[in-house]
Amino acid sequence: MDNSVKVLIVEDEYLIAEDIAMRLEEMGFGVTDTVDNVDEAIRLLEKNSIDILLIDISLRGTKSGIDLAEVINERFHLPFVFLTSLANQSILEKARQVKPAAYLLKPFNDRQVKVAIELALFNFYGEAGKTDNEDEKIEPDTQLLPADGFLPIPGCLFLRNGNSFLKVLFDDILWLEADSNYTIIHTRNGKFTYSCVLKKFEEKLPSNDFVRVHRSFIVNLKNVTGFEGNLLLIGDKEIPVNRSYKSLVFKRFRII
Repeated sequence: MDNSVKVLIVEDEYLIAEDIAMRLEEMGFGVTDTVDNVDEAIRLLEKNSIDILLIDISLRGTKSGIDLAEVINERFHLPFVFLTSLANQSILEKARQVKPAAYLLKPFNDRQVKVAIELALFNFYGEAGKTDNEDEKIEPDTQLLPADGFLPIPGCLFLRNGNSFLKVLFDDILWLEADSNYTIIHTRNGKFTYSCVLKKFEEKLPSNDFVRVHRSFIVNLKNVTGFEGNLLLIGDKEIPVNRSYKSLVFKRFRII
């Protein structure tokens, strides 16, 4: 299963689009496709699971990247990064009004691409994305990325994996386990370890499915396969339920 962050590239210069796609794949991102016009981009958005877009402001045809951004804001609610070599102030002002999550100025290098995408994810989904003041968003020259290694987004987490992020659906998370100041996230496809306390993750997870059962464990109730005494079972794993959490936890199960 490919859990990489999915990127759609909308760029009307073929060589630039292919170069960006190659850079992203080498960095661990997944490139859904490269297209050169607004209509084709919308068609792909309707048919694919896409996490973020890189959009050139100037595109082939009568519609611009700004026109595409307006559609994204209205219908798809996804983060996007504007690619531009333009210095025209009126165009840049129009671009600012559609609230891109970040900008990438041509020509750019690998590091600038990576930072722009991570900043876009952070600005859109992280703490910086919660402000209504566009000027308060993180700008690329600050290089401030999520230090705890994860970003909560609707239905899933982006978990840092080396130099990129992996998208892990909430439904695929089995349980979280504290190990001193670290948290181990156990998923259907492996485990991730982060230098972040368990409580930090607890604050980002939906409380209707994820429940603290012990000072060292949070479980996804959807993936509990059974229970016995003070133990919850997730497959072969036995997870203890602390006495102080017992009544809260077991009343969540429908017992016949």
